[in-house]
Amino acid sequence: MATITIRTDKVVDEALEALTGADKSRSEAVREAILLAYSELRHAQLRAEAEALRDDPADVAASRKLAAEM
Repeated sequence: MATITIRTDKVVDEALEALTGADKSRSEAVREAILLAYSELRHAQLRAEAEALRDDPADVAASRKLAAEM
């Protein structure tokens, strides 16, 4: 496990304060934020891939052919 150090500004400090409390440490809040950002990135990548396949005439034709064979 790695350790990172970040510089925060007033806005980040306020956000971090809002995300932490008696039940969540700063480290936990930062880890959750990183994982959420990663999840959103993967979702956007998968959506873009699905849209590209949807818009690919060759892939659409292959999908229709496969569906007709079933």
